[in-house]
Amino acid sequence: VQLQASGGGLVQAGGSLRLSCVRSGSIIGIKAMRWYRQAPGKEREWLATIITNGSVLYADSVKGRFSISRDRDKKTVYLQMSVLEPEDTASYYCNFVTAYTDYWGQGTLVTVSS
Repeated sequence: VQLQASGGGLVQAGGSLRLSCVRSGSIIGIKAMRWYRQAPGKEREWLATIITNGSVLYADSVKGRFSISRDRDKKTVYLQMSVLEPEDTASYYCNFVTAYTDYWGQGTLVTVSS
């Protein structure tokens, strides 16, 4: 199983990006899909979760600016990011969670210029 994240890039402050994370291979019993980010010199930060029933949760730092969604068969998870700030500059990682383990994508870099 691999998770391939994409959609990162360079954007000006106030702009938007949409990240995608596509699963290849089968994962049985996905319970949640999440996005994290890690800025240079900082710990990995949880951003958003979408669980099996479609409920979503957000970190305070991105609430109201970021939106997580997924496709029906839980193959792809998205992170729509708007009103981006230089502080959002980081590598962004997707994470699929089951009852027994979780899977991580390789990260996609988002750079927000002021």
